[in-house]
Amino acid sequence: MPALLPTAFKGHITWLGVNPNRSDTLRNVAVDEMALTFAGHAGESRAGLTRPSCSRVVGQYPRGTEIRNTRQLCIVSAEELSTIAANMGIEAVDPVWLSTSIVIKGIPDFSLIPPASRLITSSGTAITVDMENRPCHLPAPVINEDLPDKGRAFKLAAKGLRGVTGWVEREGMLRIGDEIILHIPDQPVWPHLDQARGI
Repeated sequence: MPALLPTAFKGHITWLGVNPNRSDTLRNVAVDEMALTFAGHAGESRAGLTRPSCSRVVGQYPRGTEIRNTRQLCIVSAEELSTIAANMGIEAVDPVWLSTSIVIKGIPDFSLIPPASRLITSSGTAITVDMENRPCHLPAPVINEDLPDKGRAFKLAAKGLRGVTGWVEREGMLRIGDEIILHIPDQPVWPHLDQARGI
């Protein structure tokens, strides 16, 4: 029996971007297409089969521990970017500010799609969703370069709207305009989730 269910929820890629060197800036560069391998995109500073652990998993590993790279790509929703912009009181959020890899339009409540979901293009390129990408303060200086004093509003404005991170499950090309189909795990919600979270 299949463990993943294709859904009727479809979106389209409206933007692609790469970050050649995160040590220089979080600002990404827009591209028209992206060749994905199992290590991610070769021109992307987050590419690689492994990565050093960061603050997001400090409860599991000492910082800097070499772990599997499930954060090869940062994927956000066009609709949620619009909501973030409204929350910040600005006209639009430029994906380059957020070190964004992919912007998808058409899938509702995108930041809440289940972990282990797949985003699969019509040509078969597949990305596995790791988890929600929590907003942080790091985009603030980049935003301030274009909109002085607006960056500090980002973290709160983007809560629950920052998209997801993912890794390449099947190699292939991504292009502007590609259709993306959402596949979700055929698994019920764990009944002890609230207890485990301490809610």
